[in-house]
Amino acid sequence: MKEKIIQSIVYEFESDQQIPEAEKKLLDLAELAVNNSYAPYSEFRVGAAALLSTGEVVTGSNQENASYPIGICAERVTLSAVSATHPGKKIIALAITFRGKKKLSEPVSPCGLCRQTLLEYEQRQESPIKIILRGEGGKVLMIKTVKDLLPLYFDGEAL
Repeated sequence: MKEKIIQSIVYEFESDQQIPEAEKKLLDLAELAVNNSYAPYSEFRVGAAALLSTGEVVTGSNQENASYPIGICAERVTLSAVSATHPGKKIIALAITFRGKKKLSEPVSPCGLCRQTLLEYEQRQESPIKIILRGEGGKVLMIKTVKDLLPLYFDGEAL
């Protein structure tokens, strides 16, 4: 048996005051998108904002329904909106934030389904997507590539 070490690089900032202005603005747009969330069942509202290679920003928020927990996460809403309205445009960065029943200052990372979907978008555009995560204040996490969110990823090469 051989032990294999797999590492991911995550940059941690004590607050959004320590990050570049462009990333802070993207987080602020993601926070505004939280207001468009429809989450009457979980009361966990998520907003995302994608910065495109054109400089345009596309936002999205999570959408639940009565057959909860089936719903659409903010990340996938945003990715779908980018594909539908800006086909072929590269996503440079995706900022994600939330508001829940409990106030959490720690960032929350995307679910497994969103991680896989993000990875496929990154692979399809053949360039990294920076992920920026913030809770309700406090720390900000920055990840330079989706592959660092999903180190043992599954992709189309296996099919």
